[in-house]
Amino acid sequence: MDEKDLVYRGKSKDVYNITEGPNAGKYRFVFTDRATGYMENGNPVFDPGYDIVIGEIPGKGAIACRFATHFFRLLKEKGIPSHYIDTINDNEMIVEPADPLSMPVESPGFPGSAPLSNLEFTWRNNATGSFWRRYPFIRPCKNLHKLVEAWTKGDSDILITMEALKETGAMTKKEISQSVELVKNIAGIVSDEFASKGLHVIDGKFELGRLKYGDGKIVIIDEISPDVLRVCKGYNPSGNGSCKAYKHCTVTNYTDGKRTIKNKNQVSAADFINIFL
Repeated sequence: MDEKDLVYRGKSKDVYNITEGPNAGKYRFVFTDRATGYMENGNPVFDPGYDIVIGEIPGKGAIACRFATHFFRLLKEKGIPSHYIDTINDNEMIVEPADPLSMPVESPGFPGSAPLSNLEFTWRNNATGSFWRRYPFIRPCKNLHKLVEAWTKGDSDILITMEALKETGAMTKKEISQSVELVKNIAGIVSDEFASKGLHVIDGKFELGRLKYGDGKIVIIDEISPDVLRVCKGYNPSGNGSCKAYKHCTVTNYTDGKRTIKNKNQVSAADFINIFL
């Protein structure tokens, strides 16, 4: 692949413009082995809930591509549109070009102004990760009923309220409602699919956009893979859906004004290899 055709280099994959052949004008997704997480005592801890690339996991790109293929095809069966076209290699797929949900700068003459380049929608079955760190007054792993949050995507993701999206003009009220409903529907399908394998999805994040040559309808784009999902073993729900095993698998800490939370039963990227073969 020619670097001149590189459209975007993300944390976990590279996107190339296809310039010739039957798929000319479409995009090639190359899933890489790059992985996000954090450093602990000098050692990398891989966790898709974090935004910083800390290393590589051999074979992770192929696993992510396999997952994305499985779920995009499943969504198609369920009648949910996406930008997916076909998978052509262990770690490569072809997708329709799409415009992420974004907004240009209204006053570019002011220093520091910047466009909204992309939006990411986080959905949460349970309270953990950054959600618990922001709201530490609730117990870990409380059932959040697929709560949806919007984030501006970049080097550092920033939470943005739904009301702010409407008032800034980034999205209409109708578009916000449609997007939240779409995210929840897909989250339900993904959660049920993992439950069929005896696993529980803690939370996930999806990107939405409009197909470049479509009718303007908002669809899911980007990927559904271990890079955008946190999954655990041993989930034991109570009557209200909150996990009863949280005291045994959740570890929190508060040091120097910073909170951390870990899920000991979280499935690592390496353990995803035999799921959805």
